[in-house]
Amino acid sequence: MSMMPEPSRKYRPFPQVNLPDRQWPSRTITAPPRWLSTDLRDGNQAIVDPMDAVKKNRFFDLLVEIGVKEIEIGFPAAGATEFDFIQGLVGSGRIPDDVIVQVLTQSREDLIRTSFESLDGAKQAIVHLYNAVSPAWRDIVFRMSKDEVREIAVQGAKVMRDEASKRPDTDWHFQYSPETFSTAELDFSIEVCEAVMEVLAPTPERPIILNLPATVEAATPNIYADQIEYFCRNLPNRDSAAISLHTHNDRGTGVAAAELGMMAGADRVEGCLFGNGERTGNCCLVTVALNMYTQGVDPGLDFSDIDRVIETVEYCNELPVHQRHPYGGELVFTAFSGSHQDAIKKGFEANEKQNDEQWRVPYLPIDPADLGRNYEAVIRVNSQSGKGGFAWVLEQDQGIKLPKKMQADFSKHVQHMADELGRELNATDIWDAFRKAYHVKIHPKHFQLVDYEESRAPDGTRIFAGSIEVDGKAQRVSGRGNGLISSVVGTIRDSFGVELEICDYTEHALGTGTDARAAAYLECRGKDGNTIWGCGIDEDVATASVRAVLSAANSAVG
Repeated sequence: MSMMPEPSRKYRPFPQVNLPDRQWPSRTITAPPRWLSTDLRDGNQAIVDPMDAVKKNRFFDLLVEIGVKEIEIGFPAAGATEFDFIQGLVGSGRIPDDVIVQVLTQSREDLIRTSFESLDGAKQAIVHLYNAVSPAWRDIVFRMSKDEVREIAVQGAKVMRDEASKRPDTDWHFQYSPETFSTAELDFSIEVCEAVMEVLAPTPERPIILNLPATVEAATPNIYADQIEYFCRNLPNRDSAAISLHTHNDRGTGVAAAELGMMAGADRVEGCLFGNGERTGNCCLVTVALNMYTQGVDPGLDFSDIDRVIETVEYCNELPVHQRHPYGGELVFTAFSGSHQDAIKKGFEANEKQNDEQWRVPYLPIDPADLGRNYEAVIRVNSQSGKGGFAWVLEQDQGIKLPKKMQADFSKHVQHMADELGRELNATDIWDAFRKAYHVKIHPKHFQLVDYEESRAPDGTRIFAGSIEVDGKAQRVSGRGNGLISSVVGTIRDSFGVELEICDYTEHALGTGTDARAAAYLECRGKDGNTIWGCGIDEDVATASVRAVLSAANSAVG
């Protein structure tokens, strides 16, 4: 069976909302919403092996720790496992006073009663009532009229009101969801919610939560935003209701729908950490929160150790967080492309130089350090990488800051290694390639410094006198020059016939403090005019420069 050549015969475009004066497109998000985690309920029912009590408790503690204040902890009428967990959590004393737990129930009297019983002893709690209201459910699933569907909601609200009145020691809050809101008639959704509000009598001081779910995401996110704005503008006693969003990700825009829904007037966002949920998932709270953070708005949720959050979520859900998941994925701050790496490297250098509080690094919308990530994984090297990539890795791993022209020379060695190995190169690979290319800190093929002394001749020239090992045998050598480097160059020429002309010299410290070493780089011209590079590393900067000359000499004879 194949896709239809004319899908319009089978599928229809979703209708537009008649809202010509819509206001949401010109609004921005300037404050965080109320957050509700549905990980322990919606997320739990979407995994192959539902969480046991140990995992649920661990997940609950994580949610509290990162700052979630409203947590849907289960569906108590689903069975003894759910009921017992909820009762155990309520009685454990582990629910902070500023955190409110929520349970979900269909609009059936026995299920509502069970839900209240599961919360016996709670200081405060939200009972979340729902029933589906859209035409497909009315016609196909329930075979009911609009009046009958509205009556289901009304009767459920009356049971909620009565059950709450029997338990005055708990501070009860109510939530109602016209399930399948995203595919229902807007005016009917408003009508049902208004009927529920008449029963529960919310006030601006004690509002009802009206959850308007994209139970199945059926249109572009702007349509959902229109639905939310239309609902908010036409709901009687809007100030007595907190509008909550519960978006799903069937079309891949669950986060966008939630963001536009906030712009359209919603007060609360429901979802799961990293978006676990039925089908393609729920709205990802991590993404929505950190999207806000990158716009200068404090989301009120703490992801400063995002890897530990991921570790807990993966353990509890037994689902991996994808490597490319926004903000949390292992590779989201990683660049392999040469041009990307070059831009990122320059961005970090500019930030450091200017000491600017404003984050301005190309390709990185957020500072990985804000999420507890280090910079070592930002640039990684493979056959697609350029000279900026391995230069960054060398600098981060060894403190080596290669001159720009030397980066181009070394890139040939890195590229050769990457092609030969056919895999990503790690810091050890790159350091080994560097040491091999420039004879650094390994036994070179020809010349190796044993010891030396420098002195000044009566005519002001410098005299280099020392011992250089050549092919394993030490030889005493000496030479003169205007300075230390030129005297070593003269020695190499006179003693071994290696011609080098110094074109450029740079040096820098490796690290700080008394244990700091020095790195010296030499750009030389060989006998036939070709460019030869040398590098020397030593605790003493003068000795580092001597080693740099010998490094170049080794390359010249090699």
